[in-house]
Amino acid sequence: MFLSVFDMFKVGIGPSSSHTMGPMVAAARFLDVLRNSPFEVHGLRGSLHGSLAFTGVGHATDRATILGLAGFQPDSYDNDKAEAALAEIRDTGLVHPEGLPALHFDPREDLKFDFGPNLPGHANGMILMATDAQGDVILQETYYSIGGGFVVTEAELNDGKATDEGAPVPYPFKSAVEMLDMAEHSGKSIAAMKQANEVARGCSDSLSKGCARIWQVMNDCIDRGLTTDGTLPGGLNVRRRAKGIHDALQAERGMNLNAPHTINDWMSAYAMAVNEENAAGGQVVTAPTNGAAGVLPAVIRYWLDHVPGATSSRIDEFLLTAAAIGGLVKFNASISGAEAGCQAEVGSASAMAAAGLCAVMGGTPAQVENAAEIALEHHLGMTCDPVKGLVQVPCIERNGLGAIKAVSAASLALRGDGEHFVPLDAVIETMRQTGADMHEKYKETSLGGLAVNVPNC
Repeated sequence: MFLSVFDMFKVGIGPSSSHTMGPMVAAARFLDVLRNSPFEVHGLRGSLHGSLAFTGVGHATDRATILGLAGFQPDSYDNDKAEAALAEIRDTGLVHPEGLPALHFDPREDLKFDFGPNLPGHANGMILMATDAQGDVILQETYYSIGGGFVVTEAELNDGKATDEGAPVPYPFKSAVEMLDMAEHSGKSIAAMKQANEVARGCSDSLSKGCARIWQVMNDCIDRGLTTDGTLPGGLNVRRRAKGIHDALQAERGMNLNAPHTINDWMSAYAMAVNEENAAGGQVVTAPTNGAAGVLPAVIRYWLDHVPGATSSRIDEFLLTAAAIGGLVKFNASISGAEAGCQAEVGSASAMAAAGLCAVMGGTPAQVENAAEIALEHHLGMTCDPVKGLVQVPCIERNGLGAIKAVSAASLALRGDGEHFVPLDAVIETMRQTGADMHEKYKETSLGGLAVNVPNC
């Protein structure tokens, strides 16, 4: 099993990797199908299903689909150009994707929200269609946005292509047990094994540069969030709080006012800064998702700014370790809130961050696995119930607490020798089972939990 560090950490836009980035990627893939099709295409249609329908407006799924069909992609997204394109599409009912003629597409008529049962493959399903001059469908494809910006067609999902394909890797661990066994026999750290796998897949020259870009985007996102105030879009009138918290923390420095637990406020400010940027539709990195994008960068920033001896030269090690853990969770369970609740998003992010921090603080592979297990175990059962379908309440604060749990988990693991009662594999399997048993109204539909028990405006 292999998932690249650049699969787990993708540069994109908010507010959701599965509901914003995924549909945009799916639309781009459909355009590629049309470019290679012998048919003369005149128009486009689409339908959103399951969680993509129920929380699609709050997650900007409709906007992302429209822009995707106009040729926009998450990693090269330009907001000014996007706004201009949306205005033109509304006025003309046409999209102008590169390499194709102008295509009829009126979002008010041609993009439908289907609030019926989920499509069979996943809670996040969408169908894209191409029509001829008479308006008859001549091409159709079903896509599933399976979390973290990953997108597969119905055929790929059925064939198992969603998991792995490519050249063999030297350390193909599919479980934490295999990972620890390979580490023991090779004498390598988890990060070193992950790096060897990346090199085997041709990432040798770009690995360090790519990791540097990932951290740069993460850190820039923190800085923007710490210096921006105002009210978040969407109608809940949620105020940005990261800047105010950060300003207060800076003012208190040197005044002997700080209690030891104030460090939790620093971590929360870093995480909330990212998720406020995400909620505003800014540039973020999936870690492993947008909804959980603040946890891991907050822990890295905490380590760099507050832990003696921390050095940016080891960020690659942090990211590679975290990606290895995230890959295990995705392969054996899920990182999709629509599939398994927020335990799959913030829980996975906390486990990844705990593992990365434990590694750069000198933890053995066994201690790293223990750190991930502790963090994930104590997110089990967490629902995904965003108020009004927006990635704001409870998502923003939840990232802060996920970061705090990650640091606590790493610290506890480092106090031990790696021996512990519950293995990481058992926690991942428990998360999968819990997600399968969880009622649909608690899995990113905004039909239960906080979403129905607090005012929506």
